Amino acid sequence: MRLGVLDVGSNTVHLLVVDAHPGARPLPAYSHKAELRLAELLDEQGAISESGVDQLVHTVADAMRVAEDKGVEDVLPFATSAVREAANGEAVLARVERETGVGLTVLSGEDESRLTFLAVRRWFGWSAGRLLVLDIGGGSLEIGYGMDEYPDAAVSLPLGAGRLTSGWLRDDPPTADDVRTLRRHVRAEIARTVAEFARLGRPDLAVGTSKTFRQLARIAGAARSAEGLYVQRTLRRAALEEWVPKLAAMTTAKRAELPGVSAGRARQLLAGALVAEGAMDLYGLAELEMCPWALREGVILRKLDVMAADTAGAGQTAPPATPGSRSREGGTGATLAPWRG
Repeated sequence: MRLGVLDVGSNTVHLLVVDAHPGARPLPAYSHKAELRLAELLDEQGAISESGVDQLVHTVADAMRVAEDKGVEDVLPFATSAVREAANGEAVLARVERETGVGLTVLSGEDESRLTFLAVRRWFGWSAGRLLVLDIGGGSLEIGYGMDEYPDAAVSLPLGAGRLTSGWLRDDPPTADDVRTLRRHVRAEIARTVAEFARLGRPDLAVGTSKTFRQLARIAGAARSAEGLYVQRTLRRAALEEWVPKLAAMTTAKRAELPGVSAGRARQLLAGALVAEGAMDLYGLAELEMCPWALREGVILRKLDVMAADTAGAGQTAPPATPGSRSREGGTGATLAPWRG
C-alpha cells in the first residue's frame, strides 16, 4: 500500500510518501515539505501567532492535496513539540481539523524518542547491541537507550535547535557572552539525565539522527547525501569541537555556504552544534554514527507492525502512540485512525 506520514514539526511540515507492506522495507516514493519554523513563531505568551496558524492550516491542506495526487491510501498525521508546548495548542489543533479535516495526534516527547529508537533499531538490526540514540529537532532533544525495539530509557529535553536559537542567539553572529550562556544552559539540562542512562551501562553503538546531525557530520567531512543511504557517515566529537567556535564566528549567510547546510537551517546550526557537543561530551561519546531513519520512519514501521498484528489476530505489547488519534497528547497505546481523504 502507499502510506503518507505528515509530520508537523518545529521546523518543517513534511509529508513523506512511501510504498510499504508488513515485513518489507518502506520505499520512499515522494517527499513534500514546507519550512514554517513554528518554534520561532511564538508570541510573548508562548502561543503560535495568528499568521503562523494561518500558514499551518494552508500548508496542511496543501500537503493533503499532494497526498491525494500521489495516490496515498492512508495519511498518518502528527505534531511534535512546537504544537505540544504552544499555549494555544488545543485551539490550533481544533482549527486545523475544522478547516482541513486532519486530526493531528500530538506525540509526547517520550513517544517521539521511542518511535525514533524503533526506526534506528530496524536500520542497524540486532547486531548493533545496546543502542544510544540522540535526535536533535527544532524544539527538543530526544534521547533513547536500550537492547530491544523500544528503549529501556527515553527522555525529551527542551533543547531543539530552533527553540534555542530564537530564545538565546538573537544577534548575527551571536555575541560570545550569549554563546557561553547558552552552552552552560545546554550542558546543565543534559547533565540531569546522565545518571539515568549511565546506570544502564555503556552503549555498543551511539547514533545520531535528524537533519541537524546530518549537517554537522557533513561539514565535518562525512559523505554527501548524493552518495546514497548506505554509505557509513560518522560525526567525531573532536571534529565537532573544532567547528563550534568557527560556527559561532560566522554569520547565517556564511554558514549557508558550508557543504550540506541549507539556507533555512543555517541560523540554527550553532545551537544544534552546542547541543550535539554537550551531549557527546557528557555521555562520553567519541563518535556518533548517522542513521538516515528517524521519527517519520518509526511512525511508518509502527503502522506496519499494527497491520501485521491485526492480520495475524495478535495483540500488541508496549506500543508508543501511533498518529491518527484526535488526542492532543497522543500517549502510549493511542488508537490508529489515519486521516482518509
